[in-house]
Amino acid sequence: MGVSVIIPTYNRAWCIGRAVSSVLYQEFKEYEVIVVDDGSTDDTKEKLSVFGERIKVISHDKNRGVSCARNTGIKNSRYCFIAFLDSDDFWLPKKLLAQVEFFEKNPDAVICQTQEIWIRRGKRVNPKKKHLKPSGDIFIPSLRLCLVSPSAVMLRKSLFDEVGLFDEDLPVCEDYDMWLRISCKYPVYLLDKELVVKTGGHKDQLSSKYWGMDRFRIYSLLKLIKNERLSERQYQAVIKELEYKCKIYAQGCIKRGKIQEANFYLNLPVEVKKDPVTPFLELKHLLFQQGHL
Repeated sequence: MGVSVIIPTYNRAWCIGRAVSSVLYQEFKEYEVIVVDDGSTDDTKEKLSVFGERIKVISHDKNRGVSCARNTGIKNSRYCFIAFLDSDDFWLPKKLLAQVEFFEKNPDAVICQTQEIWIRRGKRVNPKKKHLKPSGDIFIPSLRLCLVSPSAVMLRKSLFDEVGLFDEDLPVCEDYDMWLRISCKYPVYLLDKELVVKTGGHKDQLSSKYWGMDRFRIYSLLKLIKNERLSERQYQAVIKELEYKCKIYAQGCIKRGKIQEANFYLNLPVEVKKDPVTPFLELKHLLFQQGHL
C-alpha cells in the first residue's frame, strides 16, 4: 500500500522546505512526493532543488490555481492512495502511518482525516465549537462551513473516478466543493489524533484575497443540486443552507449598494426549486463577468 503525497505551491519559498521535510521524516516510507509548482516567481525552484531525486517537481508555466495544481498531481500520481499537503502546513511523523493503518483495518472506507494543531501568527489557537470535526456522515454539518482540511486527508485515488477532480473554475472554496461531492455519497472518518500542524494568518492565504466567500459556496451548492442524486433529506438541507447563504450574501450586497445583485441572490433559492440548471448557469455567468471564474 503506497501513498502519493501531493503538495501544490505558489510563491511559498519561505515554507515549502518545511512542508516537504515533514513528509520525508514520516515513519511510513512507501510514498512518493509530488510538488506542483504553480508558476512561482520567487525562490521556490531553488528551495526544492536541495531535495534532489527524493521528490518529483512538476512546474506550471503560469499560475493556474490550487485546483489545477492538485489535479496535475493526481494525474501524475502512481499509488492507490492520495494525501494532500498545503505548502504552508506540515505533518507530524506518524501522520501517514496512522492513516494507512486505518485503511488496512477498514477496507470499505474511502476517505479519512486527522485532527490538527492550529497555529495563527505563530501562536497556537483552539478551534471554535463550529470548527470541530465530526466523523462518519458529515454531509449536512459540512454545508455551513468546510469541516475537512486538505492537509489532513487521505483518500483512495479511485474516488476521483466517481466524483471528479477539483473544480478548476473555483479560485477558492474548491475544497468545500470537493468534500461535499464526496460526503454526500460516503462517510468521512476522523482519526482523533493531532497529526497536522495547520498555519494561518499570513497575507498570501487565498481566503484573504476575496470578500464574500459565500458566493463560491453558493455556486457549489447549486452545482450539487444540479449534478448529484441527493436523498430527500440531503436535498432539503442543501436548500435550507442555500437560502441562508443567499440571504447573508445579499445583505452584504445591499450594504455595498449592489441592489440588483442582492435581488439576484435572494431569488436563487426560489428559482432552483423550479429548475436546477438555469440558476446555476446564470450564477456562473455572473461570477465570470465579475472576473471570479
